[in-house]
Amino acid sequence: PIVRNIREQSEKLDFLIRSLVKASRLESDVLAVRPVRQPIAPVVEAAMATLRETAAEKQIRLLAENLEGEAFFDGKWTQEALENLIDNAIKYSPAKSQVRIRVTNYEMFSAVHVRDQGMGIREEEQALIFGRFYRGREASRQKGLGLGLYLVREIAARQGGYVRVRSARGAGSTFSFFLYRSV
Repeated sequence: PIVRNIREQSEKLDFLIRSLVKASRLESDVLAVRPVRQPIAPVVEAAMATLRETAAEKQIRLLAENLEGEAFFDGKWTQEALENLIDNAIKYSPAKSQVRIRVTNYEMFSAVHVRDQGMGIREEEQALIFGRFYRGREASRQKGLGLGLYLVREIAARQGGYVRVRSARGAGSTFSFFLYRSV
């Protein structure tokens, strides 16, 4: 048990350090976000592939629908943002549920929507969840630091996009990551 506790604590510390380094690099422009026009499907599929095992552990089905479209984005950073959104969807959804990922193309933006069947987010917290280190009341029971959604917002903004949430208590959440389509 002691070795297991040490391992778990070191994994948490490693996760904290990596998250803080990513946030710091984005904020200080050490690592620039370089958007280029490219198809959206490959980056969504890569993010999903990274989290299939995590989803399988909870018997959650990851479902992709209509991933067609192109936009301007940095593949590495966009995959990071989508992994954060999908990971959160898995984390806050009940076992044996599903997480749906789809793309909607609008005139100026394409949006990658990540919909879960989780507990939902209180309306008064929805504007706060993208802040650095913010953890909602119910979210504090889950592993995390309150940096994931902050990174998602920063990555979207640095590419000319944005992120939005729609949620209702007890009815799940849909996070939409908007990517700019034209220059």
